Amino acid sequence: MNLLRSLFLCGLLYAPCVLAHPALEAVENFVRGELALRHSGRISVQAGPLDARLRLPECSSYQAYLPNNLDAGRLVGNASVGLRCLAPARWNIFVPVKISIETDYLAAANALPAGRALQATDLVVRVGDLGALPANVLTRPEQAIGKTLKTALSPGQPLRQELLAMPIVIRSGQTVLLVFRGAGFTATNEGRALNQASEGQVAQARTASGTVVSGIAQADGTILVNASP
Repeated sequence: MNLLRSLFLCGLLYAPCVLAHPALEAVENFVRGELALRHSGRISVQAGPLDARLRLPECSSYQAYLPNNLDAGRLVGNASVGLRCLAPARWNIFVPVKISIETDYLAAANALPAGRALQATDLVVRVGDLGALPANVLTRPEQAIGKTLKTALSPGQPLRQELLAMPIVIRSGQTVLLVFRGAGFTATNEGRALNQASEGQVAQARTASGTVVSGIAQADGTILVNASP
């Protein structure tokens, strides 16, 4: 049954029309391919239905694509995907797509207070539809273990990226090693930290001579100072 006849019959039935193979298949295969690059869970994609009033010329070559305002990372739940005909006619439509991604996600194993450095025993892995879960939900334990909670969590609450902070590696008042690195040389000195910082954040320290220097906090608790002119 070709596309024109399928759409004609849909119109006779006054029912929502689903594009016949291979147009619908082209959309679904395209979306599955985009999702497979980003997710390891079980993916289900259903394209259509379309308005029964559509009357499209028959097509033998389809190309599915993402609209400019839709990032592939947000392909979840209900979305709209572009479909253009390349030959023999040329037309362009948007196809509604329903996406379900069944995946593992992390949740709080019990009540967790703000400021807690997460351990494996604080986490439980559950299975859910990514489209029904909060944005930026974490899916792997290594994304959370060692990080600090910014806010308290109740048992079973999903863990999201924005709820976590990198662990503090430098605390205000502690003695820190300053590593000065420039073109062709490296030098070290000691100082007293003036603020607390996580890895990658700016940290300040005062040397014994009273000089205040700024650098980037490292995972080992040192401060890397760029000494290049």
